[in-house]
Amino acid sequence: MTVILKRLSIADAEDLYQFESENRAFFEKSVPSRGDDYYDYNKFIIILDSLLEEQDNGVCNFYLIKNEIGTILGRMNIVDIDPSNGHGNLGYRVGYSYTGKGVASQALKLLKEMIIQENSIKLLSAKTTVDNIGSQKVLEKNGFKVDNQSKGLNEKIKDQYHEFIYYYRSFN
Repeated sequence: MTVILKRLSIADAEDLYQFESENRAFFEKSVPSRGDDYYDYNKFIIILDSLLEEQDNGVCNFYLIKNEIGTILGRMNIVDIDPSNGHGNLGYRVGYSYTGKGVASQALKLLKEMIIQENSIKLLSAKTTVDNIGSQKVLEKNGFKVDNQSKGLNEKIKDQYHEFIYYYRSFN
């Protein structure tokens, strides 16, 4: 399967909303819910507009992972970019029908190539829950190292504690 990484735009709103809605239950098995507002289309558009404004301001980069015919397979994001040191936080999700097919690994490889070419990100951090073995394999396959100082730390998100493994990758 050919994987393409495309920068998110407002033109993607309907397809992205459909992708997120179809995969909500699957995503919420491994990551905290985005809340009911995210799945109300009118509120989704407001949230998306806000994210795109952050992207325009250079605080975040949002990408859609697509196949050769334009179907959304997943998302890959760099958020909380600090331009003073080139540090950002990586996040990604792949739809249920596309897990276990190398989609996230291929997309992350494309993202790494973009980062190296643009030379704006110097360090990426990522985290995954301890039971998300697939995500751990994706990160390690793409050169991310476990941050042993924070391995297995609990983090409270929306009134629930989750145990995470933290990763990093330098691009210096």
